[in-house]
Amino acid sequence: MRTGVLDRGMVRLGLLTLVSATVLAFAIAFATAIGDYTIGLGTVSLAITNGLGLTAADLPRIEESVVWDLRLSRALVAALAGAGLALCGAILQALLRNPLAEPFVLGISAGASTGAVCVIILGIGAGSLTLSAGAFGGAFAAFGLVALLSNGATSGPSHTILAGVAASQLFNALTSYIVTTSGNAEQARNVMFWLLGSFGGVRWPDFQLLLVIVPMGLALCIYMARALDAFTFGDEDAAALGVPVGRIRLVLFAVTAVMTATIVSMVGAIGFVGLVVPHAARFVVGPMHMRLLPACAVIGAIFMVTADIVSRVIVAQQTVPIGVVTALVGVPFFAIILYRARPQA
Repeated sequence: MRTGVLDRGMVRLGLLTLVSATVLAFAIAFATAIGDYTIGLGTVSLAITNGLGLTAADLPRIEESVVWDLRLSRALVAALAGAGLALCGAILQALLRNPLAEPFVLGISAGASTGAVCVIILGIGAGSLTLSAGAFGGAFAAFGLVALLSNGATSGPSHTILAGVAASQLFNALTSYIVTTSGNAEQARNVMFWLLGSFGGVRWPDFQLLLVIVPMGLALCIYMARALDAFTFGDEDAAALGVPVGRIRLVLFAVTAVMTATIVSMVGAIGFVGLVVPHAARFVVGPMHMRLLPACAVIGAIFMVTADIVSRVIVAQQTVPIGVVTALVGVPFFAIILYRARPQA
């Protein structure tokens, strides 16, 4: 009976992977085609194959440049960022045994925001430090504080969540203080736009870095999938099954911190992806992490590319911050989770 259940789960995962790969390919092609300057899908395909050196089609230089230099890298970064944030959400929900956990519960987003504000407004680094580097440093400062407060993330889920809340409050307060006391109106606007997330500034080097970080994180988490399954039963049961609870938890927290910090430092704080996608994937392939983690990656990629498309077409001649779009989807889903998790009379 158990073998039959596993087989059905693997079949569903296989079908999901095939369908998702097809949908993701179309979503990336569509995201590359639309914008202020709409380009046909045929031209997009030829521009991509030209860029890869597979063809030498004669295309207008401006269209080829828009596709290859601007939009394709943006769509691919969106896909990897969505995959990474969804993976982080699935891992944290298992480690913290909390269905409402997401990547920013550890205060990493707040720390990244403080680091970015220090570079934009205070000018820390005197021009030698990029905004992404400042955000990355701030994110790891927040992770270090949470690790310190939670005794290396070994004090249990509740203690870790409380440490994350405390870190978030501290770094959010620092960000607000710096913006209100040192920034002018233009700087405050730039900070606000970055905080809400944007793929406007990403290029090929960002994609190349994410292409290393996210697949490595996925592979490592799949390697520890059985340990993640054990965590859902509680620390004591996981330890009884032979799982080194403290060491595995610290390693997985560090993996989520690296992925989240890398993504946030590139595209800003994009919320709700890590909250929404794991629940949707769990509904399709079940709770076993060997299937859940790949499903989260592909669904997260599709979700983020689609959200980026919506952010560019929902208002004519304007790009809405990506965090606004994900929040408009995430908040209703968050409400549904709270409703379903309410105590039964």
